[in-house]
Amino acid sequence: MLCARGLGGLSARAAVLRPARAGLGGLGAGIRARGVSTSWSPVGAAFNVKPQGSRVGLFGERRGLFGVPELSAPEGFRIAQENALRKADLLVERVCCTPPGPQTVLIFDELSDSLCRVADLADFVKIAHPEPAFREAAEEACRSIGTMVEKLNTNVELYQSLQKLLADKKLVDSLDLETRRVAELFMFDFEISGIHLDKEKRKRAVDLNVKILDLSSTFLMGTNSPNKIEKRLLPAHIHRNFTLTGDHVVIDGLHAEAPDDLVREAAYKIFLYPNANQLKCLEELLSNRDLLAKLVGYSTYSHRALQGTIAKNPETVMEFLEKLSDKLSERTIKDFEMIRGMKMKLNPQNSELMPWDPPYYSGVIRAERYNIEPSLYCPFFSLGACMEGLNILFNKLLGISLYAEQPAKGEVWCEDVRKLAVVHESEGLLGYIYCDFFQRADKPHQDCHFTIRGGRLKEDGDYQLPVVVLMLNLPHSSRNLPTLLTPGMMENLFHEMGHAMHSMLGRTRYQHVTGTRCPTDFAEVPSILMEYFANDYRVVNQFARHYQTGQSLPKNMVSRLCESKKVCAAADMQLQVFYATLDQIYHGKHPLRKSTTDILKETQEKFYGLPYVPNTAWQLRFSHLVGYGAKYYSYLMSRAVASMVWKECFLQDPFNRAAGERYRREMLAHGGGKEPMLMVQGMLQKCPSVEDFVSALVSDLDLDFETFLMDSE
Repeated sequence: MLCARGLGGLSARAAVLRPARAGLGGLGAGIRARGVSTSWSPVGAAFNVKPQGSRVGLFGERRGLFGVPELSAPEGFRIAQENALRKADLLVERVCCTPPGPQTVLIFDELSDSLCRVADLADFVKIAHPEPAFREAAEEACRSIGTMVEKLNTNVELYQSLQKLLADKKLVDSLDLETRRVAELFMFDFEISGIHLDKEKRKRAVDLNVKILDLSSTFLMGTNSPNKIEKRLLPAHIHRNFTLTGDHVVIDGLHAEAPDDLVREAAYKIFLYPNANQLKCLEELLSNRDLLAKLVGYSTYSHRALQGTIAKNPETVMEFLEKLSDKLSERTIKDFEMIRGMKMKLNPQNSELMPWDPPYYSGVIRAERYNIEPSLYCPFFSLGACMEGLNILFNKLLGISLYAEQPAKGEVWCEDVRKLAVVHESEGLLGYIYCDFFQRADKPHQDCHFTIRGGRLKEDGDYQLPVVVLMLNLPHSSRNLPTLLTPGMMENLFHEMGHAMHSMLGRTRYQHVTGTRCPTDFAEVPSILMEYFANDYRVVNQFARHYQTGQSLPKNMVSRLCESKKVCAAADMQLQVFYATLDQIYHGKHPLRKSTTDILKETQEKFYGLPYVPNTAWQLRFSHLVGYGAKYYSYLMSRAVASMVWKECFLQDPFNRAAGERYRREMLAHGGGKEPMLMVQGMLQKCPSVEDFVSALVSDLDLDFETFLMDSE
């Protein structure tokens, strides 16, 4: 999932997460040389041993976080932000004095880069650094850069320098497509701040933006707040499943995997019990988004949010969701019948299917039918083996190798962070990936990808190499045991590495559209595509070896695992259609014709099929409404595109070098610098229709006949 930092005219997406993510010259140190480094070592071995803490940074000067000299101490953030703000002032002056032309866009991008290089890095440090002093200093840097951005978004002279360029048809026609697109993206981001309006409306737009930011933050916090209930109101035998404080039971989630029906029912009804303040916050957030969209010239917030995406407009999104829902309908009914059958078998006296049942009972069916106990698989998926698998895949497909590099003193925030150099066989060093893979106290639990520095072509002709962080939450290795991954962890690793490769292989002229800084419904395509590779036996067979015996993972175990994922998959997808539809209605025509809870009830019954539970308000826990407002459908559309790319280009041969090179050339290289549908078209050699997207998703649900043949042998 993409978390957008609202930088208005200079917006940038720092983090990519999964569903329901100037003055820093030091980053360049040691990156300019593109040849082979003698300090690189094989990637697999590096991840199956503990880093030698005593060796890390014992010698040599302290470099600072990510090699930025200023960031050897928390106080360095102040120096970095002051340098960035000073440079920004100079660039604003420069762009306002420059005659309109391609140079205008280059200066805008340099201005964006100088601020993003501090803000993106600080965005990561404020949530991931183990030391409070670093986190606080990063938080302050984010605030400081944010204030500067607000100031720039209301700088009429700055806006006019871009407007003059875009108003001159002859000049615009002379721009190359990427430069023109980037100029239009800057203008689009500017105008959401209302800078093109008269003074009074402009102030209203600024006020609305600030209010939306505050409401988003409040709503997000509320989505995770636990609910509590008096002990006496719950049966005593289920108390032990929850946290107890005094006379109360605290419910902090849905407990969807709990075997006891009563535990799941209690958690669902209590955790989703409506909170009046959270309800008011959501209503205000939706209403203010609508007001802002209308103020800056859109009929709904959804129309504004979908500009530049694959879908382009909410009408296409709703067509996609409705057609997908129709195609899933019969399969979903069958899934619910199968789940109901399992519930009746295990709990005959209470067999009515309720919304808290599918996750648990579908898991029971999977386990019973396919015997996919994770402990059977983990020994074959040591972290080192999985990293070597990624290395083999990237080498065969793209001519790329991953090498472990020893970080300098102070360069990483925790001693178990590994640094990878991404190296092409003929182009040399492409960028760096910092792998923050292991569990630690106070570390966020979500797997995600952070852009620390975007790639761009610098004025001296050199390319500013991208730097990213991949954050996972894997168990540590021990003396006798390497880190072993469950199949789900392995798939997550491949998914996140898909984002990282998007960042590494983007070769845009402008950092504003580098790597994953692209429309939301395209950003998940490279990561989801990697899941298809992770589930293909030909790929898995390259690396899945038992860490003790060296035995390969048997083919029928991989097949069983893949087929088990299709159990109740139609019902799972139908749930996603429901969420995406709800998101579209909430961000559609206002005022809403009913309360958000009545809309939830109506949409759930139409697009999911299980009954709404009175006195619950699931929408108040829908955290994606903040980062993915009007764009939750993106997960489904990205999966549809990834499915088509897999079937058309890689299904026959997942190591096809020509297909890999085409994938890089047509899709990865452009970041957000090209219209997403043009990239999809270039890859598939055709322009897919809504029906094509729907068919791709539905065909993925079909069971593979080969599995049954193999398991019956």
